[in-house]
Amino acid sequence: MAKTAYPQESIYNHLPDIVPPKTMLRFKSKFGSIVTLDDSIYKKTMRTMGPPKVEAPSPDNYLKKHSKETKLPEKKEHCHRTRTLKKPPVPLRSEHPPMQFDKEKTLVKTTSIMPIKSREPVSVDSNRGHRAHLEQSGLVPKYVKKKSYGKVPVYLQHRSQEAERSIEAYNMYVKEKMSQGAMRQLSEEERETNLECLKIALAEVNKKYQQLPVVVDTLMRKSRKEQLEKDLKQLENDVCLFEKFKTIYIVN
Repeated sequence: MAKTAYPQESIYNHLPDIVPPKTMLRFKSKFGSIVTLDDSIYKKTMRTMGPPKVEAPSPDNYLKKHSKETKLPEKKEHCHRTRTLKKPPVPLRSEHPPMQFDKEKTLVKTTSIMPIKSREPVSVDSNRGHRAHLEQSGLVPKYVKKKSYGKVPVYLQHRSQEAERSIEAYNMYVKEKMSQGAMRQLSEEERETNLECLKIALAEVNKKYQQLPVVVDTLMRKSRKEQLEKDLKQLENDVCLFEKFKTIYIVN
């Protein structure tokens, strides 16, 4: 028996056949032939430069200079106001104007009846003529003529009186305490000796402060440095107090 030959299997044989979609017919206007006919007619006529049947411009009507500029209206003459009366001419240098003098009128009577108006005094402080009122310029000595000029102001008098009262009250307090035996005054010798002792103590503390190490990293060194700084400050204040005041009182 003859062997039957089978084709080689492929996956594409099992796929369905692709049916192409139906395409819709293209729209075609019924006036298309008329439009193409008219277009062909006009194209043939416009093959030259411009429409074929146009009158050519005459050579006399060429574009002239300033023909397209805007024209302004004509300028009218300015009408001055008419004057009926003319002014008299300006007198010459040789001419003298007429002076009207009344014999019956006297200057003494007119000044007594009508006082002359005097202008306010003005000071000019620049070469360009800058003016200022004389009273406001500072050139008039009006503050010197005041009644209170050269006298002590009232508020300073009150302040000096208050200072005197406070000093008197302090002196009275010191006298009372000294009479009771609660206070005594240092003599000059005691003040000098105390001042010398304070200066010696200040020099010793300063020497100890200068001998401190550069690196202060431990708690003991920090506390010692702070204590020496406090002692220096206290001694300096005491020295300034003894040098400044000559009379010093001590509480018993």
